Amino acid sequence: MKKLVFNPELCTGCRSCEVACSFKKEKLFCPEKSRIRIVKIDEEGVDVPTGCEHCESASCQMVCPVRAIKRNSSTGAVQIDADKCIGCKQCLVVCPFGAIHFDPEKKTVFKCDLCDGDPECVKWCYTGGVTYGEMAALPQKRRHTTAKRHLHVQTEKRKGRQHS
Repeated sequence: MKKLVFNPELCTGCRSCEVACSFKKEKLFCPEKSRIRIVKIDEEGVDVPTGCEHCESASCQMVCPVRAIKRNSSTGAVQIDADKCIGCKQCLVVCPFGAIHFDPEKKTVFKCDLCDGDPECVKWCYTGGVTYGEMAALPQKRRHTTAKRHLHVQTEKRKGRQHS
């Protein structure tokens, strides 16, 4: 199964992926509407692309009270049906990657759906910070490094929310 692969070592923080995503999905150049996000860790001088991991046992899918979240059988993407979403935000709370966002105007949540297997963010990432490929083809060490960075970023984001 293909997945988005986030490589902080190659990300320059240009945010082209965010802008491309928001325009593709919302017809707006608005990073807040993007399904992919760049998290800047100033202390380390690092920009970390983050987004949905389309987890095998997706907690967002399990917690949805109206079953608005399903896996696309052809792409493997975990997708949200906005027409069914009631905006309860339970999926947002349980996502370990912080990849689900709430749209206050539409009163629904949104996240990456892999653009039906042709992710727009990848097309605009010229450094290779975001790629799309088969999981089996990724080196084991790189998967572990990326997972550790994601965990660090999410921990820092949660600490920031607690202090707000």
